[in-house]
Amino acid sequence: MSAPLLQVDRLQKYFPIHGGLLRRVINNVKAVDEISFDIKAGEVVGLVGESGSGKTTVGRTILRLDQATSGAVRFDGKDVMQLSASEMRSYRKRMQIIFQDPFASLNPRENVREILTHPLRLHRIGNASEREDRAAALLEKVGLSRDHLDRFPHEFSGGQRQRIGIARALAVEPQFIVADEPVSALDVSIQAQVINLLEDLKNDLDLTMLFIAHDLGVVEHICDRVIVMYLGRVMEIASAADLYARPNHPYTKALLSAVPIPEPGKRRERVVLKGDIPSPINPPSGCVFRTRCPLATPECSKIVPELRSVGPGHTSACIHTT
Repeated sequence: MSAPLLQVDRLQKYFPIHGGLLRRVINNVKAVDEISFDIKAGEVVGLVGESGSGKTTVGRTILRLDQATSGAVRFDGKDVMQLSASEMRSYRKRMQIIFQDPFASLNPRENVREILTHPLRLHRIGNASEREDRAAALLEKVGLSRDHLDRFPHEFSGGQRQRIGIARALAVEPQFIVADEPVSALDVSIQAQVINLLEDLKNDLDLTMLFIAHDLGVVEHICDRVIVMYLGRVMEIASAADLYARPNHPYTKALLSAVPIPEPGKRRERVVLKGDIPSPINPPSGCVFRTRCPLATPECSKIVPELRSVGPGHTSACIHTT
């Protein structure tokens, strides 16, 4: 059996808080706190959780847009965290990102031709004519046309801009893509179109992807497996089919209860979590979910639950579930 394309091992990312006249570190924002998972080649893995759970920081740290505090990220067998700047340049060609906000992620002073050929020039791929042909082909791949090459970002709708962002991520033919909440800024009707596009690209190009979302309903059809994250830690990992049919962790059950069932007359029992997600500056002791968990006991404040097997390929971090 081949090794996973991406292996994340006990990854931590803390953001220091400075204070006082000498600007010493007085505390840390524990955005990501020792999480581990892997992604196989050709697999799309969803990373889901509420705002503030650390999902985007995971994606940015994997790509080394943020520097990890500790842990390892192995891509194709090499620890990305240990690569030099020159080595990282070649790896950036193999690892790309689709940003959340299609309005902010495109340079308003560049037309689509410049936006799509810029990464090709940066990595010295092709000549000018070949780069333009590649840009036109990319536009057609994402449902636009060569006629759009001379237009600027403000001339497009939000969904069209995100298609351009997707085309830019695909320009250098990466092996791995982080899709950072790529539909959260779009209207619901447009979300479905962009998700269908990503699913088609996944199948056509055999993409390997980390798909970040705050809604379990968004990732259901595109992801092979799903990781549920809360306040910097992983709560549950399972295949998409198993997670939706047999959620184990109480946090997963709460998130899933908000997802509509596409059958008339059927609905899930709603689980409403009390309170807000705690601050990552001072997370709860023991299980970080215990302050909102319907199953919490005094024991939960003393034990940091490890992921344990609750079925084939299904792990959960809760001491009260089986």
